[in-house]
Amino acid sequence: MPVVNLSLLLPEFLVAALAFAVFAADLFMRPRQRNVLSVVSAVGLVAIGVFTYWFLQGKSESLYNGVLKIDNYSLFFKVFFLAMGVMIVIASASFVKQYLSHPGEYYGILLFSVVGMMLMSGAGELLTAYISLELLSFSLYIMASYARDNPKSNEAGIKYVLLGALSSAILLYGISMIYGATGTTTFSDIAAALRNLDAVNPRLLIGMALVLAGLGFKLAAVPFHMWAPDVYEGAPLPVTAYIAIGSKVAAFALMLRLFGEAFLPAIDQWRMLVAILAALTMSVGNLVALAQTNMKRLLAYSSIAHVGYLLIGIAALSPMASTGLMFYLVGYSATNMLLFAAVIAFYNKEPRDDISALAGLADRSPFLAGAMAAALFSLSGLPFFAGFIVKFYLFSAATHEGLLWLAGLAIFNSLVSLYYYLMIIKQMYINQSPDKTPIRVSGGMAALVIALVIAVFVIGLYPAPFVDVIESATRTIFPATMMASY
Repeated sequence: MPVVNLSLLLPEFLVAALAFAVFAADLFMRPRQRNVLSVVSAVGLVAIGVFTYWFLQGKSESLYNGVLKIDNYSLFFKVFFLAMGVMIVIASASFVKQYLSHPGEYYGILLFSVVGMMLMSGAGELLTAYISLELLSFSLYIMASYARDNPKSNEAGIKYVLLGALSSAILLYGISMIYGATGTTTFSDIAAALRNLDAVNPRLLIGMALVLAGLGFKLAAVPFHMWAPDVYEGAPLPVTAYIAIGSKVAAFALMLRLFGEAFLPAIDQWRMLVAILAALTMSVGNLVALAQTNMKRLLAYSSIAHVGYLLIGIAALSPMASTGLMFYLVGYSATNMLLFAAVIAFYNKEPRDDISALAGLADRSPFLAGAMAAALFSLSGLPFFAGFIVKFYLFSAATHEGLLWLAGLAIFNSLVSLYYYLMIIKQMYINQSPDKTPIRVSGGMAALVIALVIAVFVIGLYPAPFVDVIESATRTIFPATMMASY
């Protein structure tokens, strides 16, 4: 029996140990001392992120015959998730300090969700991917209902759990169908079985469709999106940000590896299905967002629309499309985190989530209004911002694979989204508020907003370093023959 090098999972072990340490410290600290746990969590994640990059850089190995993979692809997303965890901890500090008596529980659950995301990026087998996904999902169920005194938060948690359980059942049934048709759940073996089939087994196609539906629930893709607006509205705002960004990136990290390493030989069988799913998701998300007056619900439908754009990368699956999708995830995450950070900073002072509450924000806090405007321009895809260049890469990949109609629809939807983003900017810069009290932003939140504004402009104006790193990650999930032509 070959020796398994478990040291390759040291980053996950360290994050889990940090979570247990935060849990334990919360039990023994006095109430006033517990605020330091946010600093411990953030600094710990930064240190683990630096260690992870140093320790795993250049390694290309697998554990348990391909069940878990350590490569440039998983390294890219592991560092990404650790950085995302740091930002959510900083964004959550004021909420936790104001509303929670035991912050260690919140930060510990957040850290366990990061472990789940890290394992998802390296999963090379369906059941391992499912268990990792459920570790993330259960953490999010708890976090969504953390504002226990708020009926909407309780409602959000219940809806999230019930529909999450349904999606898990669909996903597991799809996995069982794939196993019945191929005799394996390992990605590489599924691909080998598909290449050896003269015609794709109908049972296998049903299994793939069910897996796509199960992941569609996690992504909030249409028609599996019904939970998202209510959960986004009811969850505490930092948790809403985490669901909108972290869970989406983790699900796409899993989905891209699954479709690239396992389902690629049958791409002609499922490409049009994913393309239609992408078209429906982006169109419904943008059109329904036009009618929203609640900021959280608008951000929910905006997030759904961006899932539609991201699904284009799966429909056009190729090395070029994979690079475009991963680059889009980077730009989308930086932009959306910037928007949520600015909204959270405002919400900490003005606990109203209707869009009209932003009236006159440019007078009360030019800093927050400017940051929010930059994020909204980027989400709509205007030049010089991250949103423009990432959409250009992804839509170009779609046209290269013959999906010109889908790229055209995505451009049209981007124009539609500009309207409701401009309505928010109108509230901040044109409409007036009777309250002229200046809004003060904490030092940690201000530093996060400034860093994200810089990131949005750097990605938009100088994307080459990001694309180079992403291309090196892409090479690990596609056959060498495809990479040679790329």
